[in-house]
Amino acid sequence: MKRIAGASVVLLALSMMAAVLVHAALSINGAGASFPYPVYSKWFSEYQKKNSEVQINYQSIGSGGGIKQVTEGTVDFGASDGPMNDEQLKAFQDKHGFGILHFPTVLGAAVPTYNIPGVTAQLNFTPEALAGIFLGKITKWNDPAIVGANQGVNLPAADIVVVHRSDGSGTTYIWTDYLSKVSDEWKDKVGKGSSVNWPVGLGGKGSEGVTGQIKNAPNSIGYVELIYAASNNIPYGSVKNSSGAFVKADLASVSAAAAAAAKTMPDDFRVSITNPPGKTAYPIASFTWLLIPEKFTDAAKREALKGFLNWMMADGQDYAEQLSYAKLPTEVIAKERKALGKIQ
Repeated sequence: MKRIAGASVVLLALSMMAAVLVHAALSINGAGASFPYPVYSKWFSEYQKKNSEVQINYQSIGSGGGIKQVTEGTVDFGASDGPMNDEQLKAFQDKHGFGILHFPTVLGAAVPTYNIPGVTAQLNFTPEALAGIFLGKITKWNDPAIVGANQGVNLPAADIVVVHRSDGSGTTYIWTDYLSKVSDEWKDKVGKGSSVNWPVGLGGKGSEGVTGQIKNAPNSIGYVELIYAASNNIPYGSVKNSSGAFVKADLASVSAAAAAAAKTMPDDFRVSITNPPGKTAYPIASFTWLLIPEKFTDAAKREALKGFLNWMMADGQDYAEQLSYAKLPTEVIAKERKALGKIQ
């Protein structure tokens, strides 16, 4: 009986120690972009397996929400598919006396997806066609601007139903950034942003909402993230790039889009790679960023975040391609390692 009692005391003590260790785990909170959520979720899980003392919690609420929460100080870091603008950065700097740093994590793409009854072919889209469709100027699927790029495809004389995101979205930022580069009319009338005043169309919340609208609306077109289209087996088209080639989004074409930017990446990492040069480059691609304050009052959180960023740039990149994201170029990682020193 004494042995049993003694063993019980030891087990109780071990349980209490385990509870204390779990309770003592450093909790870091972040929020933002849904575009990279699949890879972020994987990263935070894998990192905690190797660093049980650090727990990183992330809310996928959209890029606009990520910027809002990190600037308001309600999270330790934010995430966005569109970089913060000069006005946002200056407002934060003026209020706090230090800035917010952008750290690229992976590369992804936004792709045009559609539902046209009786059409199973992969469609080609020119910049002019996409801008015209989303401006509401091209209204029929058999418009010459679409038919001309899809010889041999029997496109119907049906009204096009446009679908877009209703929530603030980094995917929308990438899509509208591209349209602003290829269409002066879009740039002047609508512009780029995570939320815009759409000239036409139905709204869907999140990629799930957009996809649901497209599935339920015959002759519709919208845009979703490459990872979402790939993982849900959703058809999506090729887009004509600045070199005149129709390119379908995949790991190689997204990496090609970043090739030129990687060599001229600015020190603050805020760069757009939509409509890039290169015959093999997919034109609606983007980096996505973690938004990290330059200063932390909690030294433990600061060091834990820097530790994660170091891991993300090395081992973390190995998880990117299996989730349909492209790895960071080596030139970008080299610059990021230097930028880690700015976190104080």
